[in-house]
Amino acid sequence: MTDTTTRRSRRAFARRQWARRWLSWKYVVAAVVLVGLLVGGVWLFLFSAVLAVQTVDVQGESELKPAEVRAVAGLTEGEPLARVDLEDVRTRVQSLALVRSAEVTRQWPDTVVIEVEERVAVAVVEIGGQLRGLDVDGVVFDDYSKQPPELPRVETSTDAGREALREAAAVVSSLPEELASMVDHVEVATVDQVSLVLRDERVVVWGSAEGSDVKAEVTRAALREREGSVYDVSVPGQLTVTP
Repeated sequence: MTDTTTRRSRRAFARRQWARRWLSWKYVVAAVVLVGLLVGGVWLFLFSAVLAVQTVDVQGESELKPAEVRAVAGLTEGEPLARVDLEDVRTRVQSLALVRSAEVTRQWPDTVVIEVEERVAVAVVEIGGQLRGLDVDGVVFDDYSKQPPELPRVETSTDAGREALREAAAVVSSLPEELASMVDHVEVATVDQVSLVLRDERVVVWGSAEGSDVKAEVTRAALREREGSVYDVSVPGQLTVTP
């Protein structure tokens, strides 16, 4: 009976000892597993080919060819997706003359999405003997062999800068369809010296793009109701008409 009790006591003591040892070791094991998971995760995201670039999806293009965008983006197939510098790719894509803006995002597990907004010409301007497109921001881009019938022509002095072109583009963009259809070309000297030359050779002195909505209303009424060759709406509340 004594031997049986002793054996039981020894077994109970051994179990208690093992439980204490396991309590100490399980924290070590958990820490090792956690470190392994972290290292494995870092390797998976930053170095492995499992989550690497396989596809470059170009969206929003019309005039541009997706291959042009992919080429300038400079992405390498097999590059870990997490290590792609999205801002650097966006900057390179926006260097294309036809791109007004770009957004670059990751699409897990293996795709980079490049969404572009292309520039749209609101007028054409002759620079160095070449007709170029002019967008609403006053940026010159694209080439034309002849003037598209739907776009007005901007004529500018040699010393007119980017801001003057931006102002001319803003004026053109603000014109209602009825008035825009009457315009032969737009003359711009400075940011506050923009004029519309109509197809019937009447001239509308517009000034700057500020208050263009009001200027358009005053111009349409004046052209209908008053005879003249020059209509100055640069201060729309003080319309002057020269015979």
